[in-house]
Parts: sequence; C-alpha cells; structure tokens
Amino acid sequence: MFKFGFLKGLSILLSVILGFNNVCFGDDLPKEVIPRWLELKRGLSYFETQAPEKSILGDSRIFILKVNPLLCSFGILSASENIGNDRSADSWAKDFHVNVVVNAGMFNMVNHRTNKGYLKNFKHYNNSRLNGNYNVMMAMNPKRLSDTSMVITDMTCRTWESLQSKYQTLCQGIRMIDGTGHPMIWDKRPGQSCSMVIGATDADGNIFFVFTRSPYTHQQMIGFLFLLIPQVRTTVYLEGGPEASIYIHTGDTVISKIGSYVSTTYANDNNDHFWKIPNVIGIKVK
Repeated sequence: MFKFGFLKGLSILLSVILGFNNVCFGDDLPKEVIPRWLELKRGLSYFETQAPEKSILGDSRIFILKVNPLLCSFGILSASENIGNDRSADSWAKDFHVNVVVNAGMFNMVNHRTNKGYLKNFKHYNNSRLNGNYNVMMAMNPKRLSDTSMVITDMTCRTWESLQSKYQTLCQGIRMIDGTGHPMIWDKRPGQSCSMVIGATDADGNIFFVFTRSPYTHQQMIGFLFLLIPQVRTTVYLEGGPEASIYIHTGDTVISKIGSYVSTTYANDNNDHFWKIPNVIGIKVK
C-alpha cells in the first residue's frame, strides 16, 4: 500500500484542484477537451484530444478508448501460457482473434515473462504472489454470467477473497487513483516522464484505456484524468516507454498507439514499431 502523511496527501490534492481551478465539466469545459466519443463498434468508442499541458516533445495528444463491459469480453494472454513466445500487440490480436490488445502491466525485465504483480488466468499462474505495494486488481472472466465481465478494483475497498471467489482471471497493478476518486502520490520515480498507457474505471463501471506517446510525469497524467474522465475512479498504471501499446482492429478500422520516450533510459521519440510484450489484455466485442 502507498503510504503518505496527511500534509503530503493534502498538498497533491490541492495542487490538482488549484492547477485546474478554471476548468470544470459540462458546458464550461474547454471545447478541445470535451469528450466526443467516436464509435468503433457497439461497446467500443474512442476520443482523442490535446493534453491540458504541452509536453517536452511530440504532439501532446491523449487517446482514450472507452469499453462497455456489458458488451465486450476480456481476457489475459500471456507468453508463459501460450508456447512461451512474446508477441507485439498487433500479433497478439491477430493470433488470438481479439479486437483490442493493451498491456496487462509491468513485467520482470530479467525473465521477460513474469508480471510484477499477481497474475492468474483460470488455472495458469504467471505470478502467484501478491505484491504488497500494488493496490489495484483487474478482474476478468466472471464465474457467473450475471457478474460484470471486467472490473478494475481498489484492493483497499474490496476484499481479496471476494474477487477470488467471483473471477477466474486476476491481474494486479500499481494504483494511480483510488476507488473513491482520490489521487495517489507517485513517489516511486517522481521526476520520471514517459510515454504511457493507463487503465481506469468510472462511477458507472465503464472501462477506459488511456494512452499518451508524448512524455508526461505520472502525477501530470493523474491530473489530466480528472479532467478527461468524469467521475474517474480506480486507475492502474499499465506500462511506459516503447513497450506501451494499444492496438485496435474493428473491421475496416485499425488504430495503433506505440510508445517511445522514457527519461534517462530511452529519451527519444524515435520508436516506430510495437515492441514484443509478454502479457496483454485482449478485448473482444460480443
């Protein structure tokens, strides 16, 4: 669990409020960031906009995919379970016949297989250990058809036992916004900026995947999410840098979002292709 004192938590909350105190939702929201969702398929829509702040390089744009969990199915695809081969996002989609592929989370760079948090898909364990510093669980493949096909849950708001009892696929990640809609202090690497992909939910249970190629700090992105997703709730950091990937294929429409920049380790905007990644979320319209 992230730990921070009252004053530090108050400081970041005030910085978010004061930093955007002239912006609100509805008719007063600047026209360039009012969500105008474009439907790809029933249950899938997207929105792309200029970020509220200009990045140090690139086009400073943010892409958001909105997924209705009542109309789509979700699953985890892992190299550890599927012949041991990492694949690029587009290859994962082609090989497993899904409409969307996005990173499932950060992975161990030593073996290039193991998720840094708990990851179980039905009877297959990619990582059987809970990470005590990760407070988000993405749950998929419900045991009962009446349960939502995917939830992104703050583990401090829901018991681990209840998730295990209801879902057959569970993937743990690092929290950016908690289940009540409060921002976290990103103190792991406070000055780091990078391309990134993020998963989030809202008060209505919609699922969002947010991508930026232009580098921002994690704290900046947390602030942006409060502007771009009304009633945003539990939010999980999925990946950064050149591994950050979203691939969408719906009939005649193909959208490829490919990351690049990471300060200090890959500080350029030159990447032009999907990198191979070991664990992804696959989404298919029902």
